[in-house]
Amino acid sequence: MYAIAIAGRSGTTEATDLLVEHLAQRGTVGRVSLDGADQGETANTDTANPTQEPPDAGRGLADSADRAYWLPEEGNWVAAGKSLSIDDVLDRFARTCDYAVVESGGAVRLPTVVIGDREIEEGEVLARAPSAGALDVQSVVDALADVDQYETLGSLVSRVKESADEEFAGAIATFTGRVRAKEHENDDPTEYLEFERYDSVAAEKMATIREELESRDGVYEVALHHRTGVVEAGEDIVFVVVLAGHRTEAFRTVEDGINRLKEEVPLFKKEVTVNDEFWAHTGQRE
Repeated sequence: MYAIAIAGRSGTTEATDLLVEHLAQRGTVGRVSLDGADQGETANTDTANPTQEPPDAGRGLADSADRAYWLPEEGNWVAAGKSLSIDDVLDRFARTCDYAVVESGGAVRLPTVVIGDREIEEGEVLARAPSAGALDVQSVVDALADVDQYETLGSLVSRVKESADEEFAGAIATFTGRVRAKEHENDDPTEYLEFERYDSVAAEKMATIREELESRDGVYEVALHHRTGVVEAGEDIVFVVVLAGHRTEAFRTVEDGINRLKEEVPLFKKEVTVNDEFWAHTGQRE
């Protein structure tokens, strides 16, 4: 899934409308508005562009329950709930959407389109426009092709299940590498890791590893993903997912996949602890 944020002091809803309309011609789009966007909408109501409104437009659905869904016989669902973060929403979208568009106040770690002169706190600026009407939407869509996709373990598992050979598969094995705060009790706590890579070389090497693993007998689908940019302590870094006929092939291929990814894919890592920071080329701390 490609994820992007829209930030600005005004005009973000109009810009989000334009981008969602454009992306919907290419695939499935998830949309969410955060508190702090120019319309003041919150992230704890998740909608799918409803064409039919529930009683009081979803307000009160979760007055007593922590989460609630309104499902009309025909039409689109509406949900409401409590304590849902933007990461939770994006993780849900990643399983079923091709794109996610976040109307934000500028504090989301996503590639961001900025409307007006607002400064953003997180994420890289993908494009700027003085107003929503001046936004070159097509250029933003084109720029998304060069952005790292937003992946989760769940989205990768969903993807391998779509294999044409899924009916022959009796096993799905996974590996998740995460940022470890400490390796030993007396270590300085790690605050975050920052990853950079040679984009074309890394992508080609990842594709080669995946193709070679999928050529094994009994292995039907392999998914590999390594995040770049800042990954904070406790967050996931890298995923390997294998769809195979039996557990033996699945487990062996997952182990070989992560070992080859660590050894062969050109990645640079900066580790930032509470007292120091340093770069390393290999030996990712997962």
